[in-house]
Amino acid sequence: MNVLSWLLGAVLVLNMMLATVIIFRERRDIGSTWAWLLVLYFIPLLGFVLYLFFAQNFKRTRLFEWKEIDRTGTEEAAREQLVRVSEAGHAMRNPAANDYHDLIVMHLKAKLALYSEDNEVELLLDGKRKFDRLFRDIAEAKDHIHIQYYIIQKDELGARLIRALAEKARSGVSVRLLYDELGSRGLHRRSLQELRDAGGIAEAFFPSKFRLINFRLNYRNHRKLVIIDGKIGYVGGFNVGDEYLGLDPKFGYWRDTHLRIRGGAVQAMQTRFILDWNQASREDIHYRPNLFPEPGAGSGKTGVQIVASGPESKLEYIKNGYVKMITSAKRSILIQTPYFVPDAGFLDALRIAALSGVQVSIMIPDKPDHPFIYWATLSHIGVMLRAGVSVYLYHNGFMHSKTIVVDEEIASVGTANMDVRSFKLNFEVNAFLYDKEISSKLADAFREDIKVSELLTTDKYARRSRLVRVKESVSRLLSPIL
Repeated sequence: MNVLSWLLGAVLVLNMMLATVIIFRERRDIGSTWAWLLVLYFIPLLGFVLYLFFAQNFKRTRLFEWKEIDRTGTEEAAREQLVRVSEAGHAMRNPAANDYHDLIVMHLKAKLALYSEDNEVELLLDGKRKFDRLFRDIAEAKDHIHIQYYIIQKDELGARLIRALAEKARSGVSVRLLYDELGSRGLHRRSLQELRDAGGIAEAFFPSKFRLINFRLNYRNHRKLVIIDGKIGYVGGFNVGDEYLGLDPKFGYWRDTHLRIRGGAVQAMQTRFILDWNQASREDIHYRPNLFPEPGAGSGKTGVQIVASGPESKLEYIKNGYVKMITSAKRSILIQTPYFVPDAGFLDALRIAALSGVQVSIMIPDKPDHPFIYWATLSHIGVMLRAGVSVYLYHNGFMHSKTIVVDEEIASVGTANMDVRSFKLNFEVNAFLYDKEISSKLADAFREDIKVSELLTTDKYARRSRLVRVKESVSRLLSPIL
């Protein structure tokens, strides 16, 4: 009994010490602080283990000392562009860009996100079409392939990608592959040996110091970028794996949204890749003119800003872009997201828009891939239903698209979900699109998805079981740390 009492006392003291660290040293936001205190209080020993894996604040580590790449001229170009677009009477070629001039200025001021309007943008809404297009572009690469994914599975599609990259490396094309070690935890060194033997380079982002245990479950690189010859760029929600082709019976058809871009926006995508690569690799990428598209090389008309965000950022740039779009809406807001666990500011913006007469529609999957996040999503969806938001449950497989369309004039497509993890903890990248044609196509895709979705009514939501209500309540309390 004395030993048991001693152990219980030690756990209590350890919990008190950890709580002190959370409150006074880590300086977390209030929601996260209370969530972790609840975890420590109700599950003291397991809570400590969870804290070790999920809650360490690495903002003080060298991870966030990003190497500069001033030679690309991005900072100087963005400041010059900001002065130019702020001049009285300055007009953009794209009408949508003129109407949302303030959003462009905000991204330029906050994130130095260059605006370009010579972009050809192709929407890729199906996994097979996306990867067929990507593999054709890889096969035609002449100079370099820079490729970055959060998840690369050790399956047929993952193996096919490695083979395609190895073949180009053997032909003399410079190939660099960056993957997140936690997201791609099944991708072992031997899986990449063919690529390395062919002369390609593969690096893991934020690797573990231990072989089997990674304490760094937060601050993952969730970006999906491909840049080919400095001329073609891919960004969006698809990772690499057979499930993204709809081959996993657990999920069925995989509905996602990706972009293929040619034009000035590829410069910003390339710069983002170089920054991430130089942080993760011992072999830095140095400035070469042919890494970037030539000025005026694009023949399109879509205005684009590439906006990145992450835990090293002073502000939540992508979330702020979402909120600015929401508050600018006059007629409609269409949102597709697999996870809907936003903070109070995002919820208030949507609620105010709906109460102001804007038609707000949100589409989420009808099945969970992460149970706690799913129940937290349903809890927040209840708030939206009470504000008059239309909510659709996607039945035709799994909804993984991360898009928002406002008034069918502007849109955002990228890697950031509408949740706290994407806003604060993950490294994300989104394309903000200023173009009525592209925005209308995304709206049309939303309407097509409605045909295989179910409208969630307030009556049906109210009839959910007591067990579901309990799951929602617990998950909602933990949502700041999910």
